[in-house]
Amino acid sequence: MPVRAVTRPITGCLTLIMEDILSLKEAVVSYLDRTGGLQQLIEDCKSFKELLPSDAVYRFSFLVSPTDLIELDARLGDIVLHEPLKARALFRSVCFLSIKTLSLMDQIHTESQVNVVLKVTHLPPFPSYHLSLCEFPRGYGPMRPMAMEGLVIAMTRVTKYTQGARFLCSNEHCLCAEGFHHVRVHAPGATETATVRSGFTCLLCSSPLKEDVKSRVLGDKQLVELIHADALDVLGVHPPSSLRYQSVTLFLRDELCNAMRIGRLYRVVGIPAPVHQWPAVTWSVEASSVQPWTPENSCQVSRNFQALFASMTASPWRFSAVVANSFASQVVPPGVYTTLKLGLLLSLVQSADVEQDARTCLDVLALTTDTLIVDRLMTYGLALAARGVRHHPTGELFASLSKDEHAVGTANIHAGAALLATGGVCLLGDLSLYKRDKLDALQSGSLESRAVSVFIPGKKYGDDADQQLSLPLQCNFWAMADTAAPSKKPTKTDTVTLGTVDIGSVPSQVVETFGLMIQCRDRGGDQVSLPMTVHTLRRAIQPGEPLYPACMQFTTQDYKEFLAFARGLQVEMSPEAEKMIHGYYMASRRVRSDATQGSSVSVASIKLLIALAEAHSKLSLRNQVLEEDAVIAVLLCENSITLKHGVSALVIPPDAVFPCDLHDLEALRQRDEALEALHQQILQFVFAYAPGAASYITEE
Repeated sequence: MPVRAVTRPITGCLTLIMEDILSLKEAVVSYLDRTGGLQQLIEDCKSFKELLPSDAVYRFSFLVSPTDLIELDARLGDIVLHEPLKARALFRSVCFLSIKTLSLMDQIHTESQVNVVLKVTHLPPFPSYHLSLCEFPRGYGPMRPMAMEGLVIAMTRVTKYTQGARFLCSNEHCLCAEGFHHVRVHAPGATETATVRSGFTCLLCSSPLKEDVKSRVLGDKQLVELIHADALDVLGVHPPSSLRYQSVTLFLRDELCNAMRIGRLYRVVGIPAPVHQWPAVTWSVEASSVQPWTPENSCQVSRNFQALFASMTASPWRFSAVVANSFASQVVPPGVYTTLKLGLLLSLVQSADVEQDARTCLDVLALTTDTLIVDRLMTYGLALAARGVRHHPTGELFASLSKDEHAVGTANIHAGAALLATGGVCLLGDLSLYKRDKLDALQSGSLESRAVSVFIPGKKYGDDADQQLSLPLQCNFWAMADTAAPSKKPTKTDTVTLGTVDIGSVPSQVVETFGLMIQCRDRGGDQVSLPMTVHTLRRAIQPGEPLYPACMQFTTQDYKEFLAFARGLQVEMSPEAEKMIHGYYMASRRVRSDATQGSSVSVASIKLLIALAEAHSKLSLRNQVLEEDAVIAVLLCENSITLKHGVSALVIPPDAVFPCDLHDLEALRQRDEALEALHQQILQFVFAYAPGAASYITEE
């Protein structure tokens, strides 16, 4: 009786467990049938049939939506979210039974040959499923899918890893000496030695196992370093913080390789797992899905800017003029270097979507004799960028190499300041402080090709051949050149003349590669030191009080929200603006060309004109690029070309965009009249020199 009393409950429990497992497998079959997973399994088996029957493991990958799975079967959805290894075993069993029942493959003999990878597409939007990369400590938590967001700061090349391997018993009389009784498959958090190494023993006779090397299956692997996006505050202009940021290593495998790029933001769903590398234990994440990520920002224009926009509708030029004149009034008095302020604002709103590889960047180079004021102005603007990174002359600008720390031995590519500023602004500072090799790399590696070339020596990083990688650069560069700085080479002249301005010790080839070049001149010969002195003294005597009531109503936060809203505007080119830009470009190439050297106006100038016009339209809060936007673009571009190559038939004043100080409405009206006169002058220039201009511009 006691034996029967014990046996019946055990038998009943086993029956219930088997029924639960059978019910879960039926739910897996139903889910795969609804989502097309069974059809994908059939197609994968057809592709595997064409391969030689020497592989030990066959990999099947399925996208799993927790939302759909929970609606179908709540228990199965809970297992996928909290017990991924158990869920993997259920899907593997269903796939094996399907393959054998439908006779899809003859190469698969045991269930251990089926390697199922479940890629969770998303997770429930609850805090328990989110992992913040700035929270510590990271201990031995549950190995279940977690969602995280961060910035890619380093990545390795694609290398190989062992997906699965077959082992045979060394005892010839053992049943495991043949067949697929001992098959090891990679698991999350496992190292290469956990899958393939010596020292395994047979489960039947405890004899040593030896690997069947011909049956080993290899896959692609890539390591990525992910860090919290707020870590860039350390490299920007924000005040120093006591927070400590540490990167997390992601393992991208097979089809996820090369799914991430340095300097981009991503949302990753993966399984955190400790990696045992004796005597240390590292913490890493096995990624299952990767998606580009954009932080949510409240892009709203403040009431002050809304009121200004409503009062400036009489002219398409006034709103942007007042915005530029009042810009950075906390650090620079209004009316000082207004053209440079406008150029910086245009560069800030042109920091478009990084997914557009053909994005035209707006690089700004300021020529000045007072680098302190310009540095203050650029530093203030850098804090308003979508992503701002300040580069120091002694730091790494593009990329650096190091040996991987996870026993892979390959090269680890670390992002420099330019790559970290992807989608934003990289402030270079004074170019006269850079060494010649840095300037040459800046000219050839970024400003011309907009790409970084990384050379990886094969012998140093465990490869037979050298490798050359190209990484795209998608940021705007801000820099300044001290025109009063003497040349560092005593054998040559102290300054180099480029066009109509001296550029000091900076090589002319570097200066020419900047799209927008602005000379910070003092209007009327007056020095800016006096207004800056008054500005500094008033801020010291009256801290916190508005120095310029008409300007201080626009706070730094107002500008940050305004620029974020303007960056998100989608603009389209009007026919009138397109004709003016095209006509000016053709006319400029014609008047600035000779038979020996060709045209001094590069092909990239047309992209610069379009980018300036689109940026001015965004700054004016318009969805269409008007002809008036093209006028501002032409004036800025012509002034820049004049500084580089001298004057042409289109003679405009050096301060054409802001011919007068904007003190009141009368000054705005005078500026409108001056810009309209320059508008007619541009049309006359296009009509006279552009080929075929008579078809779309009348002489009147």
